[in-house]
Amino acid sequence: MLLTIAAVTLLTLILGTLLGFAALRFRVEGNPIADQAEKILPQTQCGQCGFAGCRPYAEALAQGETPVNLCVPGGPTVAVALAELLGQDPKTIGRLEEKPKAVAYIIETECIGCTLCLQACPVDAILGAAKQLHVVLKGVCTGCELCLPPCPVDCIRMVPTAGTLRTWRWPVPGTAASGSSPSSLFANRS
Repeated sequence: MLLTIAAVTLLTLILGTLLGFAALRFRVEGNPIADQAEKILPQTQCGQCGFAGCRPYAEALAQGETPVNLCVPGGPTVAVALAELLGQDPKTIGRLEEKPKAVAYIIETECIGCTLCLQACPVDAILGAAKQLHVVLKGVCTGCELCLPPCPVDCIRMVPTAGTLRTWRWPVPGTAASGSSPSSLFANRS
């Protein structure tokens, strides 16, 4: 009995040592550029860029296999940040329009409960059951618009969200959006 315990303990120590050595020797490190690109992306996992989610898109960006302007929810802000990360000139990005933040809204009187929108939502922001009314969780909806095409009765609308102090951003200096100098901001105060 004592010999069996000693043999199992010795075998465990030998196998543990081998596994530890293999973990160090064959360690696979992630691409740090892909990690940084993934942090920039909005994490909607919507697939509008042509990839299964934000991580595969970030990995393709790090390999230089895809352009930086494919993220529709991120818009030009994310495209410029990705271009700067990858050392590209932001002026060569191409056209990508900034869309106002919006969330899906289901019109109750028109919803037939088909569940096609439930299946299309990548973040599970839609609640409902077959042949029952569906509802969108506004705090979870990313505005990716993937629920719109499968709806057979077109009862889903994208409703712009009001800006709050949490979502408000300063305009980029020197752009048409900023429009005025700091001194002119105070000129009309009374």
